[in-house]
Amino acid sequence: MKIGFIGDIVGKPGRKMVKSYLPRIIKEEELDFVMANYENVSHGFGLTHKNAIELFECGINLMTGGNHTWDKKEIVPLLDSMALLRPVNYPEGVPGRGVEIVEIAGEKFAVINLMGHFTMPMVDNPFVTVLKEVERLEKDGIKNIFIDFHAESTSEKRTLLMMLRGRVSYIAGTHTHVGTDDLEIYKGTGYITDVGLTGCRDNVIGVDEKVPIERFLTGLPGRFDVPDKCKKIFQMVVLELEDGICKDTYKIKAYDDEGYFVSQKALVSD
Repeated sequence: MKIGFIGDIVGKPGRKMVKSYLPRIIKEEELDFVMANYENVSHGFGLTHKNAIELFECGINLMTGGNHTWDKKEIVPLLDSMALLRPVNYPEGVPGRGVEIVEIAGEKFAVINLMGHFTMPMVDNPFVTVLKEVERLEKDGIKNIFIDFHAESTSEKRTLLMMLRGRVSYIAGTHTHVGTDDLEIYKGTGYITDVGLTGCRDNVIGVDEKVPIERFLTGLPGRFDVPDKCKKIFQMVVLELEDGICKDTYKIKAYDDEGYFVSQKALVSD
């Protein structure tokens, strides 16, 4: 099976890039399934019903969340009616689900949405939680397991790889909006610390630079704003899985209207 995963889609510029490039990429790269992280889709904060429909119509099959999942209150019923996940390590009783199992090319494929601890909202221990989920999936005979680890700390993400290498198919980091160059396959597990944002690239992690600069100069709060006009980027990882093992993975990038290209192939380590 061949799968695409888009990192944090930030605001209208990010949605425009998805609309411009995803249908073409699905066709040319022959993708069987596409996922994306939705937590910054609607002007940088959460997801609206309208924008969810917009992205599903572009060819996305499933979307994962993070710490901004709850920023739009209309998300609560959507978590039950749409192919939307929220982090699995929120406490029991929180709306929605953190794991989805689908069938692709005759094989079962499990997606786990996980959130880290450092600088994040109060959630259950991500490492303890994900171990239980992986063990449950293994008992059910599911070999193809993908984790979107939505976390600030690079060490948390790398630790998860060391803990689960050889047991899950892929770990893709999201949340920091800054794409990393450490794409690899380690003992059959594909990994990247952060896929990087899809949206504005000429400011501060997808938002207008004025408020971040003021915050760092004064410590005073301000509301982040996603510009309507900016230079844009599209970022996606593509993964090929076979019997639970990541056989190949590469990264796709696009800048504005210049066309997309394969920007990085994986380092393979035994």
